[in-house]
Amino acid sequence: MPHTASSARGGLSRRGFLAATSAAGLGATALTACSSDSGGKDSSGRTVIEWWNITTGEPGKGIWAARAKEFEAKNPNVRIKPVVLENDAYKAKMTALISSGKLPDIFHTWGGGVLGQQVQAGLVEDLTESAADVTGGMMAAAKKPYEIDGKTYGVPFDIGAVGFWYNKKLFAQAGITAPPTTWADYLDAVKALKDAGITPIALAGKEKWPGMYYWSYLAMRVAGLDAMRQAAEAKDFTGDDFVKAGEHLKELVDLEPFQKGFLGAAYSTPTGQAAAVGNAKAAMELMGQWAPSVEADQGKGLGADLGFFQFPSVDGGKGALTEVFGGGGGHAIRKGAPKEALEFVKFFSEAEFHRKLVKETGLIPVVTAAADALSDPNLKLVSDALNGSTGFQLYLDQDYPPAVGQEVNDSVAALIAGSKSPGDVTKSITQVFKSQ
Repeated sequence: MPHTASSARGGLSRRGFLAATSAAGLGATALTACSSDSGGKDSSGRTVIEWWNITTGEPGKGIWAARAKEFEAKNPNVRIKPVVLENDAYKAKMTALISSGKLPDIFHTWGGGVLGQQVQAGLVEDLTESAADVTGGMMAAAKKPYEIDGKTYGVPFDIGAVGFWYNKKLFAQAGITAPPTTWADYLDAVKALKDAGITPIALAGKEKWPGMYYWSYLAMRVAGLDAMRQAAEAKDFTGDDFVKAGEHLKELVDLEPFQKGFLGAAYSTPTGQAAAVGNAKAAMELMGQWAPSVEADQGKGLGADLGFFQFPSVDGGKGALTEVFGGGGGHAIRKGAPKEALEFVKFFSEAEFHRKLVKETGLIPVVTAAADALSDPNLKLVSDALNGSTGFQLYLDQDYPPAVGQEVNDSVAALIAGSKSPGDVTKSITQVFKSQ
């Protein structure tokens, strides 16, 4: 369930969004392309706009469908045809469609490496000027994943950031009076929790992606965002700072801070990572903005005892505490789609509708005019971190080409399990990157 915002409140599921499902081996029936009337006319002469999204849960699914009907009511010559797919099915079908050169008129995107590949293939509409009237009123961090070579290829509707969610009561029992702001203090907090007989951290080791967050943030804090970008451009992560990131993670792993059996634990199950925190069996987890709702779904939830703090800085590191790691969701438009596709994306981006999404589905507002709709105290903390950020890094398993993202997840998981060294991690990532 990587980077999942799925919850009882109907947020967006992003389960395993970049596991890089290959089209090879999928039967022809699994690779149904866009319907023939996409971007064409239906039997009534209406222009058909096919809209692929992954909002499978309620109330989000119903709200999105209703928005399509509202647009049709205002534009009787247009039919919006939603195609709603679960993440893995969406991934697989989009992989196949890229090779066919025929994408849906409007489609869900997380930005980053996959969107970049679609842009390179000439399949995505440049929205830099045509959507500027709506993107101009959006949070800067939310727009970053869709900006490629100085141009905009997506309009965001969702944004979030990863940080530590912690149990205030358990921290107090361990004598920790304030959340740590440096890595050294963080390790001291872990030791204090262990000394108090409290499991410091819950981790879904089985699913790999939660462990990736630690190495990614440490790389950001040690090397800095500029070095992260330069390493990606050079396809080379063997620099000393990236090895140091792994060494700092190994410092944490050597403290044995995770729950018993963490290597076999999933994220969102009754015995998984979120449940361990939600049932006060572990003091904290490093997770995205969906964490509170999943903790409550799979466990009891912590209520007023739940707190949030940003990933600590590293002494001597080049990164800043105000640089955040996260991602979101957006809409992209296929090259050559009817003008009504852009009109619908703009309609979807209106501030009043975003207020509805914030209030009813738990999204963090990307439209700045809708910020007044956010009332959840936990989400406000994440929103404040995003709005106050001085830099933004998209999830590595989304920012990089799919095979590279998977290697980051696999190599970091191996480091945590003790089968790879910090240097091995950087070499493996570099090797796969250079093969792309």
